[in-house]
Amino acid sequence: MSNFLQFRRAGCTGVLIELPDLDTTLAMFEAVVAAVFEGIEEIIPGARTLLVRFDPLVISHDGLVRLISGVELDRRAQSVGQLIEIPVIYDGEDLEFVASHLGWTVDELIRRHSAATFTVAFTGFAPGFAYMTCDDDQLDVPRRNSPRVRIPAGSVAVAGPFCGVYPTDSPGGWQLLGTTPSMMWDLNRERAALLAPGDRVRFREVRKGDCISAEAAAQAFSKPRPKGSVGLQIISTDRPALYQDAGRPGLGNQGVSESGAADLAALRTANELLGNVLDSVAVEITYGGFSLKAGEPVTCAVTGADVPIRIGSAHGRTVEVSPGVAFALDAGDLLTLGVPLSGVRSYLAIRGGFDVDRVLGSRSTDTLAKLGPAPIKAGDILLPANETCVSIYPYPLAGTSLPCGSDLITIDVVMGPRTDWFTSESVSIFFSQPWTATAESSRVGIRLQGAQALVRARQDELPSEGTCAGSIQVPASGQPVLFLTDHPLTGGYPVIAVVASHHLSLAAQIPIGCKIHFNPIVDFQVIAKEQE
Repeated sequence: MSNFLQFRRAGCTGVLIELPDLDTTLAMFEAVVAAVFEGIEEIIPGARTLLVRFDPLVISHDGLVRLISGVELDRRAQSVGQLIEIPVIYDGEDLEFVASHLGWTVDELIRRHSAATFTVAFTGFAPGFAYMTCDDDQLDVPRRNSPRVRIPAGSVAVAGPFCGVYPTDSPGGWQLLGTTPSMMWDLNRERAALLAPGDRVRFREVRKGDCISAEAAAQAFSKPRPKGSVGLQIISTDRPALYQDAGRPGLGNQGVSESGAADLAALRTANELLGNVLDSVAVEITYGGFSLKAGEPVTCAVTGADVPIRIGSAHGRTVEVSPGVAFALDAGDLLTLGVPLSGVRSYLAIRGGFDVDRVLGSRSTDTLAKLGPAPIKAGDILLPANETCVSIYPYPLAGTSLPCGSDLITIDVVMGPRTDWFTSESVSIFFSQPWTATAESSRVGIRLQGAQALVRARQDELPSEGTCAGSIQVPASGQPVLFLTDHPLTGGYPVIAVVASHHLSLAAQIPIGCKIHFNPIVDFQVIAKEQE
C-alpha cells in the first residue's frame, strides 16, 4: 500500500512532514529515530505530522526530504519506546458520562481502559503531558463543553481519541476517569518526563488505600541560592529579570521547548566582550528599569537594547557607559539601566559568569513551562561563578540597529508550513499591510494587530502539530501571533510563515507599537512523495 507524504518548510531549519494518519505518523517517527540520520537535531511528533529540525551546516532541506522519503516503514523494528505501567484509581468525576456516551457500564469502561495498550503519540501542552492513542478505537469521547478551572495533578483523562495524565494542576477540558500516584514530571529523574513519544502504556486498576495520593510534579521554578554578603545585590527591577543562556534544545520529546535568550546574538556578544564561553548564562532585562549594587569588584558588559547605562560610585561620582563595551564595577558601585531608546531586551553578563544551578542542562528560565531559575527580583543577590575565561575584548562591539516604537521594520520570513490554509487575498494582505506589535507580548510571543484580519480558506480544525521559534500562528481572530523562545511546543492553529533564522534576534527586540512588514525570502511549497 502506498503512503503519500507531504513535506512543508517550517523556517530555515525545519521541515513539517504531513502523513496520512496517526499510525503512519508513529511508524515514521520510530523509523526516523532508529535510522539516526546525521544532521537531525530534534523530531516533534504531532497528531498527523512530524516537525523535523535540522542543522543546515550538516544537511540541506532537499537532502533531508530525500533521506526521509526513502525510509521503509514496513521494515522497522519493534517500538523504540519503553513499556510503562501506570496504576490508576478509577474515581473520576466523568466516569458515568463517558460510560453512558459509549453505551457501556462503568465497570465495562474500567475493564476496557485497563485492558487496552496505549501509545504515546506526541507531547505538548505542558512538560510531561503526553497524548496517548489507544488500540481500542471505540474509546473516543468529546471534550467537556465547559473546561474545568482546575484539574488536579495525576488526573487520568480522555478526549477524542487521546488519553493523557495531567502532570500538574491546570485548567482543562478533558473527561476525568481517575487518578494516579505516578509523577509524570520529576526533575530528579534522568528523564524528567515519565512518558515520551513511542512509549507504550498500560493502566492498572488499584484501590484508593493501596497507594498514596498523587503529588504535583516539581514544575515550579528552582529555588534561588541562599543570600550571601558578597555578590551583586538587586536594588530594583521594574519587571522580573531572567537568567538566560542558549536554552535547552532537543527536549521536545519531554514536552519542553528550547527557551534560552530571546536575542541569542546579544547574549553571545556580551560573553565575547568578557572572554566568557559564548553561551554562558547572563541576565535578560526587559524594558530596562533595573539597578544593582556590586558587593565586590566585577567586570561587566551590557548588550542588546540601546539602553542608558549609569554607574554611581560609593564616592558620589557618576559615569555614563555605552552598551557593547566591557566595564568594571568596584565594590559599592551602583549600576542602573534606564528605559531603552530602541529595542526591548538587554543582556547583563559578568566575567566568569553567574553561579546558578542548571535545570535539564540549562540555566535558562522558561516562563511558559516554569522551568529553571526563579525570576530575579529586588533583594536577590547574584553570585559570580568565577569560571575560566580568555582575554577581555578591548574594543566596543556594536550591535544591530534596533527599532523603536514608531518604526516600521522588515522581517524576512519563510512561507509555510500552512500558507495554503489561507485565502490568496489574505496571503497578499500578510505581505502588503503593516502589522503592529501590541502590548500583549512576552517571551512566549508577540500579538500582532493589522487593519485587515487574515481569512482562512479552510475551516476544519487543524490537529495539534509542532511549532518552532519564529512561527507566525494565526488563531480564529485572524490576527497573528509571532512565537518567540518560550513558545508552546505544539499548537492547533495554522502557521502562515516562519521568521528566517537571521531575523529571530531582531524579532525579539520589537517594541510595543512598532510596525512590521513581512518579506518572503522563500515561497510556499509542498513537496509530495509517494512511498511504497
